[in-house]
Amino acid sequence: MYKPLTLIALAAALAAPIAALAANSIDASLIPDGTYTVKVEKVLDSKHIQVTMDNGAETTLEAGRPTVDFTKVKVGDQVKLSLSKGEVLVYLDLSGH
Repeated sequence: MYKPLTLIALAAALAAPIAALAANSIDASLIPDGTYTVKVEKVLDSKHIQVTMDNGAETTLEAGRPTVDFTKVKVGDQVKLSLSKGEVLVYLDLSGH
């Protein structure tokens, strides 16, 4: 009788950190328009990057113009970018490579 309860408690304890990580991810369209400095976590393709904002929130950003190309940024780079409606209009790689 105690085994199912123990397994449920163990599963809940293991799921808590995963839920906390998921709660830290935000929809890019909810970010107010403006200029932000972010850290690149992953380059998904030439038009999408995963980043961590200064406040620790993680999001996936999309290029908002055909001229925005993320192939030159690398994981760990600091990027200053301008967002409008959750899309990147222009960016500057601050890492200097």
